Amino acid sequence: MIISYFPKYVAILVLFVLRVGALDTFLASVFEHALILPNRTETPVLKEEALLLMNKNIDVLEKALKLAQGAHIIVTPEDGIYGWVFTRETIYPYLEDIPDPEANWIPCRDPRGEENSIYIVANIGDKNLCNASDPQCPPDGHYQYNTDVVFNSEGRLMAHYHKVRITCALADLDLFLFVISM
Repeated sequence: MIISYFPKYVAILVLFVLRVGALDTFLASVFEHALILPNRTETPVLKEEALLLMNKNIDVLEKALKLAQGAHIIVTPEDGIYGWVFTRETIYPYLEDIPDPEANWIPCRDPRGEENSIYIVANIGDKNLCNASDPQCPPDGHYQYNTDVVFNSEGRLMAHYHKVRITCALADLDLFLFVISM
């Protein structure tokens, strides 16, 4: 495991240089789309409702994967799965518990990257419990992160990067570590 303070793009580049070093060319696809956003609400929605909305955006991503035939990697938009119209409380149902890349985590049985033989870089929300003795632990007992994840062509989590802790206050933005598992 390599732990670094390098920007995520440097670490991702290193990962893919190692993986595709034998290739003469490397093709990347960058995907942008009109995000399907949830309605603004003052109270959190049910997890099922959050999953329905995220799956709509994932359906759009699946179409992009088919269009990206021949690319080695596709990079999806910032907040491209869940959106950005949230408070700390209302985003919680959209967050996942993303394990360390060493956990050999494959989040779905039918990974779209495998069908298309492509690595996927996506931005999703992560939640982690924190210890009450941690002076920066929020009152609700968990950290929330805006997180970039990298899945290989078999759908396995290869890397994650906690970009910022989601607090909805600019003064509280903290940068975190990028973790790579080879």
